Amino acid sequence: MATAAPYRPMTPGEKKVIFASSLGTIFEWYDFYLYGSLAAIIAKQFFSGLDEGSAFIFALLAFAAGFIVRPFGAIFFGRLGDMIGRKYTFLVTIVIMGSSTFIVGILPNYATIGVAAPVILIALRMLQGLALGGEYGGAATYVAEHSPQGKRGAYTSWIQTTATLGLFLSLLVILGTRTLIGEAAFADWGWRVPFIASVALLAVSVWIRLGMNESPAFAKMKAEGKTSKAPLSESFGQWKNLKIVILALIGLTAGQAVVWYGGQFYSLFFLTQSLKVDGATANIYVAASLIIGTPFFILFGSLSDKIGRKPIIMAGCLLAALTYFPVFTALTKAANPALAEAQAKNKVIVTADNKECSFQFNPTGTVKFTSSCDIAKQVLAGSSVSYDNVDGPAGSVATIKIGETVISSYASKGLPAAEAKAKDATFKKAVADDLKAAGYPIKADMAKVDTVMVIALLTYLVILVTMVYGPIAAMLVELFPTRIRYTSMSLPYHIGNGWFGGLLPTTAFAIVAQTGNMYNGLWYPIVVAGMTFVVGTLFVKETKDVDIYAND
Repeated sequence: MATAAPYRPMTPGEKKVIFASSLGTIFEWYDFYLYGSLAAIIAKQFFSGLDEGSAFIFALLAFAAGFIVRPFGAIFFGRLGDMIGRKYTFLVTIVIMGSSTFIVGILPNYATIGVAAPVILIALRMLQGLALGGEYGGAATYVAEHSPQGKRGAYTSWIQTTATLGLFLSLLVILGTRTLIGEAAFADWGWRVPFIASVALLAVSVWIRLGMNESPAFAKMKAEGKTSKAPLSESFGQWKNLKIVILALIGLTAGQAVVWYGGQFYSLFFLTQSLKVDGATANIYVAASLIIGTPFFILFGSLSDKIGRKPIIMAGCLLAALTYFPVFTALTKAANPALAEAQAKNKVIVTADNKECSFQFNPTGTVKFTSSCDIAKQVLAGSSVSYDNVDGPAGSVATIKIGETVISSYASKGLPAAEAKAKDATFKKAVADDLKAAGYPIKADMAKVDTVMVIALLTYLVILVTMVYGPIAAMLVELFPTRIRYTSMSLPYHIGNGWFGGLLPTTAFAIVAQTGNMYNGLWYPIVVAGMTFVVGTLFVKETKDVDIYAND
């Protein structure tokens, strides 16, 4: 490595630039996470042609579309950032992100323009993903290259708070709008207000970024004529660099991503979809946990300057893998004790011939479930009831056992429409009545919620997030040389967070829909976090003492 340049404490001007960078990034995350926070309402507005369960999962798929394209944004904008500089790339990404968010706020819904509405919505989500793909790598690189030796973990941890603060800001604006105009108006048109309001944030962000200076490391390298002419081929065409990219993905960012999205997004969806806590209250719980947990980003980022990045990140992945099941089980008992009690006393069991059971995810709304197994599972899924599966005799009619009561399902194939409708109404009423008799609540009773315990459990999940996320920016920056840093670190970060993390809600709820057990979706983040712990512990090197001014 090249000899390190002399380091000095950061000047007030440099601190101001880093603050401006972080503030702009908060606004960008705000834009991105509005959609996730309003997924349930967006499902009804843009996917109303589908059944309720498929509409929500399809809304999550549209949410995931923004994550899927993030690696492509990382490649495109990373290349620009390594060739022409960090500052100008920032300006492009913020304009694309802000404009796309504003258009979502004025986009007609499905009832108005039909299938064009979800198509345009998904296209806008993809534009947001491309912009964010170029944003994070630039922000992390920019801040790290302004940081003095021995303080990179502390300084870059401020960038790490921006995703959580952006989520918090989105929740705050949503709660404020909901409170001001009421739930009915919010569900009808008020959900558009946070999207439209983002145009003001766009103006502030552009103004902030116009006043930013280029990073000293890039400016030094450019003055020496050492910028990369082909950052893509250097990053991914040379095994010495590609090997590090692969290790960074599997041994760092994949596990970090599922812990991040498990602790902040899946927990929110779990509260509203599985535990039936009303949306406004669930947002308050998550917002409270974010307020309590956010300072730990700085704590773990600063600690990583002393003991290393790797031990903290690996510990966070291991704790998540070991504790997710007990924590989410405890969350059920605290947020919906009646549901937890009913599940313990009166388990629901579906007995059916597996050969007549289909995959329960119906994203296009075109699949008509007609077998007794599928009808039984669809009714339970519509009520968010967790159940176990038992393989029945071949050709047998599916049954639902609730406690000691057994209800026979029916097959609708070949039945006249009127008869099928009557059987459906009778079956649904029988299931609903028996679920009620067995103590299964239609929604969480807010008078019985253990608010302190719910916030404590959510805060624990956020602290796990801060462990894996607080030091990750510094570590990724330190893994790669300056000339290809923007490109090289952006790709594994956005594949990890865009694919492994961004697909977590969709994948987890699809697993739940298929297996019937509301906890089975947790296997996805647990397996990925466990994989990262093993690979990262064995093969990823510690980086805290690396000289980031080295260009080779």
